[in-house]
Amino acid sequence: MKKAHPSDCVIVTGLSGAGKSTALRALEERGYVCVENLPLPLLPSLVRLYREWGQTLTKIAVGVDVRTGVPGRVFKKSMADLARQNIVPRVLFMDADDRTLLRRYSETRRRHPLAGSVVSGVRRERRLLHDMASWADKTIDTSHLAPGEVKEMVLNTLGLRHPRGMAVVVESFGYKHGVPMDADVVWDVRFLPNPNYVADLRNLTGRNAKVARYVLENPLTKKFITYLDPLLSFLLDRFSQEGKSYLTLAVGCTGGRHRSVAIAEALAKRIRALKRFDVRVHHRDSAR
Repeated sequence: MKKAHPSDCVIVTGLSGAGKSTALRALEERGYVCVENLPLPLLPSLVRLYREWGQTLTKIAVGVDVRTGVPGRVFKKSMADLARQNIVPRVLFMDADDRTLLRRYSETRRRHPLAGSVVSGVRRERRLLHDMASWADKTIDTSHLAPGEVKEMVLNTLGLRHPRGMAVVVESFGYKHGVPMDADVVWDVRFLPNPNYVADLRNLTGRNAKVARYVLENPLTKKFITYLDPLLSFLLDRFSQEGKSYLTLAVGCTGGRHRSVAIAEALAKRIRALKRFDVRVHHRDSAR
């Protein structure tokens, strides 16, 4: 009898409080059978059990974290064991910065699964999961994302939202707040004139028409866009041909409110004009 294996298996791992449960809910809404905290060695048994019930698991998602007692080396061995049984999962690692994790624990009043103080728990968990993060197929940083945005990010990352073409997120950010962890390509536009030093523009953002004109009509910006256009077209073609389902283009300035926002909007407009990609814009720091 021919063995039946999941045609699509996703392992969702990462730090507690970074959005693993939200990611699993997003997958469940797309028809995945989702199981939280299942030890990976039990996954083939679960598949067999469903088959004995007369059901074939074609899409399954498993949440894995420190509560399953899986340090990096055991995780790697489990993945090798699954591969020998023709189960080859995609691994999604959910991450967030320590400050965000502490805030989320404070808001929900939950205890950290490693017990002790939340601070020590987060630090210990990050050390335990360090190797797993490096083996993941994709890392999603949820530090500045609302739950709905986390769901969208998960679906786009796994190619479940827009199967007809690569999903492209153009994200603006401020360097003083850190570079986005999930960025595939980063452009630094801090060399452009800064609207922050113009009194009438300081309290506006790059989405305002006055700020956009100040940034985009500058000769230096026009020259930058002229150079960037062919490179952008080349990169989009290559990433798409590689089979990448989700691409994040990050544009950074000092604070993430003026130059990066205006440039990100301009790039998104150019990519949409190609009519080949699903394009979203995310201004991470514009409201700071």
